[in-house]
Amino acid sequence: MPPSADPNAGRVDQSAGGGTVETESPFAIETSGLTKVFGSQRAVDGIDIKVPRGSVYGFLGPNGSGKTTTIRMLLGLITPSAGEHRILGHPMPQELTTALHRVGSLIEGPAFHAHLSGVANLRRLDAADARSDPSTSERRIDEALDRVGLQPAARKRFRAYSLGMKQRLAIAAALLAPRDLLVLDEPTNGLDPQGTREVRHLVGTLAADGITVLISSHLLGEIQQICSHIGVMRAGNLVAQGSIDDLRRSQTAQLVVHTPDPLQAVRTLERLGVTAVHRDGEVVTGLPGDELPERISGALAAADVRLRRFAIERPSLEDLYVSLTGEGFEVRA
Repeated sequence: MPPSADPNAGRVDQSAGGGTVETESPFAIETSGLTKVFGSQRAVDGIDIKVPRGSVYGFLGPNGSGKTTTIRMLLGLITPSAGEHRILGHPMPQELTTALHRVGSLIEGPAFHAHLSGVANLRRLDAADARSDPSTSERRIDEALDRVGLQPAARKRFRAYSLGMKQRLAIAAALLAPRDLLVLDEPTNGLDPQGTREVRHLVGTLAADGITVLISSHLLGEIQQICSHIGVMRAGNLVAQGSIDDLRRSQTAQLVVHTPDPLQAVRTLERLGVTAVHRDGEVVTGLPGDELPERISGALAAADVRLRRFAIERPSLEDLYVSLTGEGFEVRA
């Protein structure tokens, strides 16, 4: 379940002794009316994102829905036209430097020197970070390579890496310093199934260690398997947000009965108060509402309705996505 929004979270409160106590926001990312306008186009239109700390948040939407523009605003790469946002409790852009020191990101694919090895690329990146400690550089690089499973290929040239290895090296670069938040924009784009599994497993291990992960994607299998929460974008608007379980439970369940006694089943269900009862051959459907499945099945059995199949079906994540956006969803395990 996602943490509930606390209107006082992240604000300074008066203590009983007259001092102040800073309370930590339950959200790693929080926006209010975040907007980006390019000329006459509202690429992002007043969205309110809430990414709970410790969650894996799937940021979903068709191409052109505003996902990457939103991420670039969150990280200070472009300036919002309107609205406010906080990263790890820090107001942006006022405390951008402080906040982003605890944030790792992979935006629009990895960029490394092809002729250098993986470890040499990481050394160059770490040396370019004014806040990194040179005395701990080798240890941190080794730890980052271990974290993403690239230690055996550390001295192989980047050009010889597979796509999955390149993505994992990019994530290693994001982990050279301790991070509380990792932002990944389409991290499995273009990967084969093995590369996708590698990145998915890595994201799972990072989340298990308490790192909040925001992962932008259009791949249903990826989101279902690793994300606890989702936000769905459509034409610059955030059209749904919450835990995957809560969003699915909010969708209307349907009763499905397969029986050689459909007419008796229809009469029985209607007496119980099941609505929108419909018969199609030997398949009877309806909306059970709050009626308990065991009471429905018991009533059918008492009416001598023979059951070949009895189920309460809730919309899948793909069904939910299509209902929210009106578009199909690329499915890949």
